[in-house]
Amino acid sequence: MAHGLRPVGLDFTETAPLRLVCAAHAAAAPGEVYRALADDVEAWPRWFRAVTWARPVEREGRAGREVRLWGGCRFSETVMAAEPVTRYAYRVDETNVPGLRALLEDWLLIPVKTGTIVRWTVAVDASASVRLVLGPARPGVGHAFRGAVRSLDRRLADARGRAG
Repeated sequence: MAHGLRPVGLDFTETAPLRLVCAAHAAAAPGEVYRALADDVEAWPRWFRAVTWARPVEREGRAGREVRLWGGCRFSETVMAAEPVTRYAYRVDETNVPGLRALLEDWLLIPVKTGTIVRWTVAVDASASVRLVLGPARPGVGHAFRGAVRSLDRRLADARGRAG
């Protein structure tokens, strides 16, 4: 059964009761990474294994996404920041995950000489039982994120190779 979450702003990444922050290096330029995140939403399952289905939607004149994760989790999201080359953030408005109160994900793209540092912050307000599960899950979430960035980077390199 889906339920609505509390709407939060971008500042929630600093004030959330639980924050998971991960970073990984991609050889791809920030613009390439941004386009994969924001413009090619339906391709997310090809590089982020936890995502089984994703599509962009528009709701009340705002960009959003519908996402399904492995295990049956579903999210309806609103895009909160779409800053080409630097940032892509979205909040979850509705989910079937019990115990979640608010959730915002923020992808920052930091240019470096060798590509991009991708920093992903997952900001969460949830019941104590959900926080108890998420806290120890940090290493697994970090591992999944780093694997996703590596997979995305390979995908982008392959696309550059085909284009060149």
